[in-house]
Amino acid sequence: MTAFEVNFDGLVGPTHHYGGLSAGNLASQKNRLAVSRPRQAALEGLAKMKRLHDLGLQQAVLPPHNRPHFGFLRQNGMQGSPAEMIAQAARTRPDLLSTAYSAASMWAANAATVSPSTDTADGRVHFTPANLISTQHRALEGEQTTAILREIFGDSRSFLVHEALPRHRLLADEGAANQMRLCTCHQAPGVEIFVYGRDGENPNAPAPRKFAARQSLQASERIAALHTLVPQRQVYLQQSPDAIDLGVFHNDVIAVSNEYLLLCHERAFVNQKGSLQQIRAAFNNELIIEIREEEVPLADAVRTYLFNSQLLTLPDGQMLLLCPMECESHPRVRQAIDRLLSEDNPIRSVEFIDVRQSMRNGGGPACLRLRVVLTEEELARIQGNVRLTPELYEQLCDWVRRHYREELSPVDLEDPRLIDEVRSAMSELAGILQLTSILPPALE
Repeated sequence: MTAFEVNFDGLVGPTHHYGGLSAGNLASQKNRLAVSRPRQAALEGLAKMKRLHDLGLQQAVLPPHNRPHFGFLRQNGMQGSPAEMIAQAARTRPDLLSTAYSAASMWAANAATVSPSTDTADGRVHFTPANLISTQHRALEGEQTTAILREIFGDSRSFLVHEALPRHRLLADEGAANQMRLCTCHQAPGVEIFVYGRDGENPNAPAPRKFAARQSLQASERIAALHTLVPQRQVYLQQSPDAIDLGVFHNDVIAVSNEYLLLCHERAFVNQKGSLQQIRAAFNNELIIEIREEEVPLADAVRTYLFNSQLLTLPDGQMLLLCPMECESHPRVRQAIDRLLSEDNPIRSVEFIDVRQSMRNGGGPACLRLRVVLTEEELARIQGNVRLTPELYEQLCDWVRRHYREELSPVDLEDPRLIDEVRSAMSELAGILQLTSILPPALE
């Protein structure tokens, strides 16, 4: 049966701002407290979705989360009406206000880990929402992500959405940003590669010195068990601690795969040679392309998010590398891309996409999407109006232009009018996407 890789892109929310909440994410820290452009950010993301749809690929939308997160503010001592809680947080803990208004669910690669039905024992597509406990602002996302996924993938004949893993340090999970898959084609059984930053049960394992490693080995192992994956088609690799300290907070900042091709930096993994041998032992039809440090230094790879590009199979079978515009303007990175295009490998074309608002907060094209491999039957069973069409694209662009502010600074989060603006936007979006799980909760 034919299967498709469907990119479920996170729709940038109306409270997109630069709070600098993500330690280890260099772009997030660099642009902390800068003025963001939520309307531009959302339209950039939608333009990327529309481009992939126009190329003949399957494209869908994941909605933003309701913000601010008043439950979080109450848990941190804020009292009174919604406007009073906002004012109190702005006065005493602006960092908590930024957290409560975080729009980081836009980076859908962290929404969940997904295993297609060809890989699972029960023949269903499995989802485990990420608990994201390594960062305070992202740890708020699990409950609504689970509700959204259970509504879209609610047909139990084809889908199973698990609970997120327990909120324990040993089970810290960052979702598909630390998962890759190799297969001969999307509909064939694949080898799932889980990349972790730390082994919580081995105090002698290599560890970064500057930034915390987010994904645990134990979380990856637990997810593989939940998804009923065949042991012989699982691979576990450890991120290079040096890479983490240079800003590789997730594996998708330093490696990307598509079908039988893996593109990575030579400093991506602990014991790189042995790690790649593990992959070859599990999947003998792979093609691995390593970018050398002398060609693209790791710092430049992080700065431009070369490996956070999307690697896609077009309808004619050729592969496209969809890169952020920052790759085009960086001489060494552009030279490396040109070399890839000139050599005998499946990557036959490159396009550069403008997602600068996301990039300034530390997320490139691949961060914005959750990859879900679906058969034709499974695709027909998803619920809600989330599959992108030209009509839905125009409708969403119009919705963004009417509801999003042109600019938003962290100080603007103090404005009580923003509460009602976001609630109005989300109420309308729930109708557009036909999803009740994103209706704004009642205000107490």
